[in-house]
Amino acid sequence: QLRLVQSGGGLVQPGGSLRLSCQASGFAPGNYAVGWFRDGPGHERQIVACITSSGAIATSADFVKGRFIASRDNVKNTVYLQMNNLKREDSGVYYCAALDGANEYVPGYCPRMGEYGWWGQGTQVTVSS
Repeated sequence: QLRLVQSGGGLVQPGGSLRLSCQASGFAPGNYAVGWFRDGPGHERQIVACITSSGAIATSADFVKGRFIASRDNVKNTVYLQMNNLKREDSGVYYCAALDGANEYVPGYCPRMGEYGWWGQGTQVTVSS
């Protein structure tokens, strides 16, 4: 059974950092790409970062570039989203999603939301003082 289980998140002050984890089970290590998405007030679900199956290329959306970055440990079968210098507008529910297969993309490209077939349960991130 293919499954993604998220952890991390919580309450953090502006300027702080959090790391989200996405533990995969049932997937062959290194044989799935991952995207990180968020639902926030006033906007539809949007992608914030993605990483290729090998982990060689990680892309961040322009509005989080330089602050958020995806990484992965294929031994642990876990993908991470490191979020630094958090802002209030980063608050929302964050989801990881997987796209099965050996997926490698050019830098700057993330698959569309509909291409991801498996989703984590979501985790709340609240940035507030």
